[in-house]
Amino acid sequence: MKLSKFYKNKKVFVTGATGFKGSWLCFLLNKFGAKVVGTGLRENSQKLFYQLNLKNKIKIYHNDIRDYKSLNKIVNNFKPEIIFHLAAQPIVRESYEKPLNTFDINFMGTVNILDISFNLNFVKSLVCVTTDKVYFNKNWLWGYRENDALGGDDPYSASKAAAEIAISSYKKSFNKPNLGVASARAGNVIGGGDMSRFRLIPDCIRSLIKNKKIIIRNPNSNRPWQHVLEPVHGYLMLGQKLFFNPRLYSQSYNFGPSTESIMNVKEIVKSIIKIWGGGKFEIINDKIKEHKILQLNIDKTRKVLKWKPVLNLEETIRETVFWYKSVVYEKKDAVKITSEQISSFFNKI
Repeated sequence: MKLSKFYKNKKVFVTGATGFKGSWLCFLLNKFGAKVVGTGLRENSQKLFYQLNLKNKIKIYHNDIRDYKSLNKIVNNFKPEIIFHLAAQPIVRESYEKPLNTFDINFMGTVNILDISFNLNFVKSLVCVTTDKVYFNKNWLWGYRENDALGGDDPYSASKAAAEIAISSYKKSFNKPNLGVASARAGNVIGGGDMSRFRLIPDCIRSLIKNKKIIIRNPNSNRPWQHVLEPVHGYLMLGQKLFFNPRLYSQSYNFGPSTESIMNVKEIVKSIIKIWGGGKFEIINDKIKEHKILQLNIDKTRKVLKWKPVLNLEETIRETVFWYKSVVYEKKDAVKITSEQISSFFNKI
């Protein structure tokens, strides 16, 4: 069944709706004709959610994911059939500055949405989005599989690994045969509209627009770079499959690029500069250390969900830079550019 046909008129609740991935997800759901309600941070002129004019298309609540009473009221009033949980404190560097806040949002926020969902009969699918950083990183060259050990040295990674344990605990502790619950572990997601601090692509774009040097802190770090539409497409597929067969699909899944899409930070920056048409970078020492190597094995997701990456790394970087140059630099219509990229992506599936 095509995703657009499945999601038409479905009642879908999205936490973290005003975030980077949440905005792309909500935009797609709206195009599919779903009835969407979301929660997220307050309006910010740099947020993709508002550039896409989604505030006029879906109902958005600016509540805190840690506020159980408020969250429970929203869900009970809306009665969604499908929930996508994306709300998080997603920045590794910020997790060092605000560890308590990070654990509270990423762990207890997930526990709240789990508890609410398990106490309601109308929720059929719950997709909890975590991260590739939930794995105990051994700095090995091959990709982590879904059954590898969880861990996390920094507060962000640890909080997300803890959320994974909570998800597993709820599934094993409370029998809810008609509720499909799965976790989705995505790699380094890039694409138009992300303006977060301390992320490589937004930092590059801000520097290029201001004609300043791009600062690189971890030039040799390899990451599973993928366009935002790759995991969002996967989340939508997973929500659909959980709806029809919760017992079979209630598992954890990696969403990452093909192995040929491996490139370190320095090479990514060089590619961005080339596509942009100019720019310089500078490498500095960083006190905050991150693991040099992190890759995902996506064999299970390919086999079980029939999902696979659509764009190669060159296409991913080109689409990302084109979005920023068109929308942020040249002030073109974000809705038009985003719609065109979505159409191009789905035409390749």
